[in-house]
Amino acid sequence: MKKIKSFLSLLLTVLCFGQQNSSSQNLNIPFEISNGLKTEIYQEVIAFYLTLEKEFPSITVYEMGQTDSGFPLHLVVFDPEKKTQKKHKIFSKNGKNVLLINNGIHPGEPDGIDATMLLFRDYAENKIATPNNTIIAAIPVYNIGGALNRNSTSRTNQNGPEEYGFRGNARNYDLNRDFIKSDTKNARAFAEIFHWLNPDLFIDNHVSNGADYQYVLTHLFTQHNKLGGELGNYLHTSLMPQLEDSLQQKKWDITPYVNVFNQVPEIGFTQFMDSPRYSSGYTTLFNTLGLIVETHMLKPYKQRVEGTYDLMKTFINIADTDAEKIKNLRKRSFEKYKAGSYYPISWEVDSSITSTLNFKGFEGKMIPSNITGANRLKYFRDKPFTKGVTYYNYFKATDSVKIPSAYIVPEGYWNVIELLKMNGIEYSEIKSDTTISAEVYRVQDFKTVENPFEGHYLHYKTEVTKSTENVLVKKGAILVKTQQSGVRYLLETLEPSAPDSFFNWNFFDAILQQKEGFSPYVWEDMAEIFLNENPEIKKEFEAKKRNNPGFAKNWYFQLDWIHKQSPYYEESHLRYPIVRVGG
Repeated sequence: MKKIKSFLSLLLTVLCFGQQNSSSQNLNIPFEISNGLKTEIYQEVIAFYLTLEKEFPSITVYEMGQTDSGFPLHLVVFDPEKKTQKKHKIFSKNGKNVLLINNGIHPGEPDGIDATMLLFRDYAENKIATPNNTIIAAIPVYNIGGALNRNSTSRTNQNGPEEYGFRGNARNYDLNRDFIKSDTKNARAFAEIFHWLNPDLFIDNHVSNGADYQYVLTHLFTQHNKLGGELGNYLHTSLMPQLEDSLQQKKWDITPYVNVFNQVPEIGFTQFMDSPRYSSGYTTLFNTLGLIVETHMLKPYKQRVEGTYDLMKTFINIADTDAEKIKNLRKRSFEKYKAGSYYPISWEVDSSITSTLNFKGFEGKMIPSNITGANRLKYFRDKPFTKGVTYYNYFKATDSVKIPSAYIVPEGYWNVIELLKMNGIEYSEIKSDTTISAEVYRVQDFKTVENPFEGHYLHYKTEVTKSTENVLVKKGAILVKTQQSGVRYLLETLEPSAPDSFFNWNFFDAILQQKEGFSPYVWEDMAEIFLNENPEIKKEFEAKKRNNPGFAKNWYFQLDWIHKQSPYYEESHLRYPIVRVGG
């Protein structure tokens, strides 16, 4: 009944909005009517785009998959040449590049929702010059469940609007941590949209929650070393400087995302490393140029929306001018990762190379707190400054893997196969039981977070050993060749040591638990026979007792060690079930 009422409410809003605008042609939104104090409710957003679609042939609205809220995820496409077909969901780039804009991943940060509505309306009405070489697509509200959960208090640090949505989705997931594990229907609908569009560029609109400074706008481009090659170099040395310069000419100062917490920025800060769990980290795996817009939480909402609008418009103009260059660079990037070459899976800041930002901040000091008595950070807005600040925006690889020719995934790991398919990965099925030579990983060590993180107990610092073995591959397993456009996605998810691998997200925790053991009184006699029949193992055992006092004092550890050297120890324990072939 609740779902029916929600649907009827949405339908009524759509009908009322459409009737109002078809007669008056007034497409002003609550943000404008309230002079920048309000943002739309979800129903108003969808109604607005449906009205645009009705009035302008350049606008098409699609329903693309379900979300955890029970509502479908919408996609709006602006294409003056109208090459899309709504009925059959046929989309054609027609030789152009595609920009995908994502809004409301955190609905308490609605700046992009309003700014994109204004942008699409102004493009449709020809109030601003439309791009010639770029199709613009937008997800109006990604986190629908969070958008429906409106309040005025959950954004403790934020200056407006009057009401907004909540960060958690309908199941209380932070969707900007879900792009690899895909626990939510939202993430799965996003993947459908992303691979249907195959966007060349990506913008995700946010509001920052960090230090205080003079800027309304900050940018978080995907880390250029991680993006890599010509594409990363173009982003770092061309696209980003062009955006900064163009905005400054329009009186919009902008700086890189201020990646600090409870400290002043002038001590220096690092670029944010957007690993694949995040939106721009995920899109990077498919060589899409990614940008996170981070407006400053303490600036008035009106300024933040207007800044987001101008930033997106400027970004589109640059991308449209560089369209052919971007297309060619992206095409070459897919040819970069060959079997047998090495792919970096772990990164750290390279402090030997830095940049200097001409940073516009406010003086901040640690002063005694009136509440706790301890020192607290306080900014003084009456003391602005402009000074050089060290920015650590270069990263270096700390670990890499040799790219295999293929991976083999057992049929039983259908959850992994399902995600590979969802992300456009091509594979073939093994038709009969086959023995092959393959590389096998065994988990040697890993750490696990103490507290739950987005529905998981995430592993990190995973270490594995590798051996070449004859492996029985059973019928129904899948062969996944790496030489395809999703090669980076495969490496980041199937290599257990990669930070956002399926292993680290607990997809294989069952292998970490031993399923069979031994009764000491039975194994004592069997172990003695086993050691006598295997003198080299017995020699190693005696040496371990001599050199390890803790081991020598623990009878169970000793029996367990012997058991793990024997044929009775199960092969599946700590053995990573996905194997590597060739490379």
